[in-house]
Amino acid sequence: MEQGSWNQWVEDALTKLESLKVLRSLRPIYLSTEQQSRSQEPRANDEEYQVFDEMQAWDRSSVEVSISEPTFQRWLHDIPSSGDEIVVRDGVADGKVGSGEMQQFRRLLLFSGNDYLGLSSHPTIRNAAAKAAREHGMGPRGSALVCGYTNYHRLLESCLADLKKKEDCLLCPTGFAANMALMVAIGSVGSLLARGQKPLKEEKVAIFSDALNHASIIDGIHLVERRGSVEVFVYRHCDMFHLDALLSTCRVKKKVVVTDSLFSMDGDFAPIVELAKLRKKHGFLLVIDDAHGTFVCGKRGGGVAEKFNCEKDVDLCVGTLSKAAGCHGGFIACRNHVQMQFRPEI
Repeated sequence: MEQGSWNQWVEDALTKLESLKVLRSLRPIYLSTEQQSRSQEPRANDEEYQVFDEMQAWDRSSVEVSISEPTFQRWLHDIPSSGDEIVVRDGVADGKVGSGEMQQFRRLLLFSGNDYLGLSSHPTIRNAAAKAAREHGMGPRGSALVCGYTNYHRLLESCLADLKKKEDCLLCPTGFAANMALMVAIGSVGSLLARGQKPLKEEKVAIFSDALNHASIIDGIHLVERRGSVEVFVYRHCDMFHLDALLSTCRVKKKVVVTDSLFSMDGDFAPIVELAKLRKKHGFLLVIDDAHGTFVCGKRGGGVAEKFNCEKDVDLCVGTLSKAAGCHGGFIACRNHVQMQFRPEI
């Protein structure tokens, strides 16, 4: 088979995707460096932690960006772009465009980011990250099952478990990976406990998913669904009457309800108090994706379950460190009856 055939197939596939209006281009933005010098290194008389007593210079660093004018125009008119219109070195634009004139930049304020608390730019966070890199180097040096799991990872897991009022926690590379891993793990219960090679209908796990759940939940459910170990039911968005009806007519014993706690695209909360009542009625495992509620909702930043005083009713809580925490990574926090002694490589 000639490579040229593949080139044509890829072009045809891209054309089809373009016709479906699902193609998106990456648009490079240039982060502000004007306010960073003040807090690169703590002064000798500085306190170790700088608190949020008032607005500071660094608070704009997470929302104030620049974008090259050609890239901005392509973005504005939805024209595909490679993002290579300009080269920036040491924060200075040295690329030239067309007639040889220096590139122009447009300053923008971001309202689409997930850095809700501006922690990615906070000097305490930056200094701590720099100190950790100086003392311990960069990267985990291996997968968690080989040699990449350290006492610091375990300490973070313990802290996150305490934050979520749970007994255990498992770190994951991303929040997306956490949802994928959790859905697969839950679905695998059906196949592991099956009497035969494939679980019978009554041996499967029934997963009830909100219609507007995050794509990572949906992808995880689809992955385990193909293994034939789950029955999937999608209930109307935040419709507890519909969910109650589906639960009441389902004859599968092992039931799981999974929902976003705070739906990012619609901005509404899951009816977690009503979900807690249904949990008592039907005895299902309640799973919430608290990506957008963690560190934002609740007096302690424990999330949506804390905000509505339902922490004890949530069995598993998925979260991310790439939003309000201003960092990277994901986690799964669980009650003590959902053990995580065996840590899959994810």
